[in-house]
Amino acid sequence: MFEHEYDVIVVGGGHAGSEAAASAANMGCKTLLITMNLQNIAQMSCNPAMGGIAKGQILREIDAMGGYSGIVSDTSAIQFKMLNKSKGPAMWSPRVQSDRMLFAEHWRLKLEQTKNLDFYQEMVAGLLIKNNKIAGVKTSLGLEVKSKAVVLTNGTFLNGLIHIGEKNFGGGRAGERASTGITKDLIDLGFEAGRMKTGTPPRVDGRSLDFSKMIEQAGDEEPDKFSYSNETKPLTKQRSCHMTYTSPEVHNLLREGFDRSPMFNGAIESAGPRYCPSIEDKIHRFATKDRHQIFVEPEGWNTVEYYVNGFSTSLPEDIQFKALRSVEGFEKVKFFRPGYAIEYDYFPPTQLKHSLETKLVDHLYFAGQINGTTGYEEAASQGLMAGINAALKLQEKEEFILQRNEAYIGVLIDDLITKGTEEPYRMFTSRAEYRTLLRQDNADFRLTQRAYELGLASKERYNIMCEKKEKSEKFVKFFEDESVTTSEMNPILESKNSKPIKQQGKMFKIFARPNVTMKDMLQIDKVKSYVEENNISKSVLEQVEIQVKYSGYIDKEKQNADKLNRLENIKIPHNFDYSVLKSMSFEAREKLNKIKPRTISQASRVSGVNPSDISVLLVHMGR
Repeated sequence: MFEHEYDVIVVGGGHAGSEAAASAANMGCKTLLITMNLQNIAQMSCNPAMGGIAKGQILREIDAMGGYSGIVSDTSAIQFKMLNKSKGPAMWSPRVQSDRMLFAEHWRLKLEQTKNLDFYQEMVAGLLIKNNKIAGVKTSLGLEVKSKAVVLTNGTFLNGLIHIGEKNFGGGRAGERASTGITKDLIDLGFEAGRMKTGTPPRVDGRSLDFSKMIEQAGDEEPDKFSYSNETKPLTKQRSCHMTYTSPEVHNLLREGFDRSPMFNGAIESAGPRYCPSIEDKIHRFATKDRHQIFVEPEGWNTVEYYVNGFSTSLPEDIQFKALRSVEGFEKVKFFRPGYAIEYDYFPPTQLKHSLETKLVDHLYFAGQINGTTGYEEAASQGLMAGINAALKLQEKEEFILQRNEAYIGVLIDDLITKGTEEPYRMFTSRAEYRTLLRQDNADFRLTQRAYELGLASKERYNIMCEKKEKSEKFVKFFEDESVTTSEMNPILESKNSKPIKQQGKMFKIFARPNVTMKDMLQIDKVKSYVEENNISKSVLEQVEIQVKYSGYIDKEKQNADKLNRLENIKIPHNFDYSVLKSMSFEAREKLNKIKPRTISQASRVSGVNPSDISVLLVHMGR
């Protein structure tokens, strides 16, 4: 069946596996995607949505790099929202509500239209290793498929165990079996493994809900989209979500099942996601709160199935049902399926290089939940980077590493490699020290040229970015050079309760005022004419407004990033033996010998390493 050797085999067809297969194939590698069920490619296992706080920035970065997640999110969206608009632009985060079935279908079709990509449905049960280098995979039918590189993206399937109350059974997702064999092979090779937990809420019949008792959550009046390409368009119609609340009565009903909860009776010992806790965890940890939000999200354009966001649980199904029927609007609710928790194997990511290649086995890459992350976007970005680096390694080119000041993807991977994680890792804007530079609106400026040079972003994509960048720079220059008179500006300023100007002045300075917007500036004839004559798009208007208003913050952050990059440029030899540095703390030597950071900057971010340890290292290196 497999007469030739593949360049890259991707194991798993979730969000990480789909992006990994697409990037490797688009970079010219003969690629095979093996998954246990081809009908479930890029399945949304949990909530039917993409993006959100910090995750929206990651999705924009994936799109700017030529990945597929942004395009598929746009073509399957049923609602668009820009979150955090009341805050500064570094916090703005796009999010779409998705049609779950359309999302998986569009991903499948995008992959089928990708050159160099083959598919095979079966469970991978083991790895082929030769001379400490990956040589392929073994399937559950006993087939051996040879390849030069392998990317493991197993999600929650590695020895997955589903819990509902006191009942548990093997599975990687509701209705799907767990994957076995790979964990044993990796442990036998010397890898360290651990267990993590995640959960999901019940799915319910929308026909049994009373939405009149809930608060409607509509999409944006002028929806945007994720992809920077012209391949997609913003939504012209949207579906609303709804919001309701739990109550003390609901909490008391839930507590009745605590003695049968796998979280509290010891059946589950592994760590769950801190920032997406189960409902029983919320009422246990925040006992003084008498209510919690519940978001009621449609699963698609036409289906009656709804996702009960905020009610993730592993309590017995009878307790789930009784408690949910006490939530306002859910009095007559009918279940499609109860919520459940799932435990699965992961491998602490400190065992990886920044390219996501393992340190123990050459040409073997890990991406997604196998690395201890949670979330579709976090997984997809790792898949993209693992696919890129597997292709580059086979092409004998330098690995592709994004720095912390270049992308949220760079922050994510650096956090995993240098700090590790003992609970499911989720991205937040607070994790990025340069978030003013890493905005959702400028991911194309940051990354598209680099993706074009890799062969991932198309010429059309590159040209769109260049045109947007040129128009933005020229429009900023226009505001810097052009002046405005008192008669033109003061009526606008007075309407905004802003101090009038006493004499003619440069537009840039006035536009930089906090309460003056682009909409205000467009009332000035010469600005309006410039926009019309140069065919300035909505995205350029937004980009220019941010650059004018936040220029001081952006410049300061660039200076800080430049200082960081000086340390990033100080490379540490790969096999450097830290044990010879007796002036360094024992913990630092132990951690650094284990993680083997590539640069001084990365060494400074390793948990347990303090500034004095870095000083010792710099002195030793003649710095």
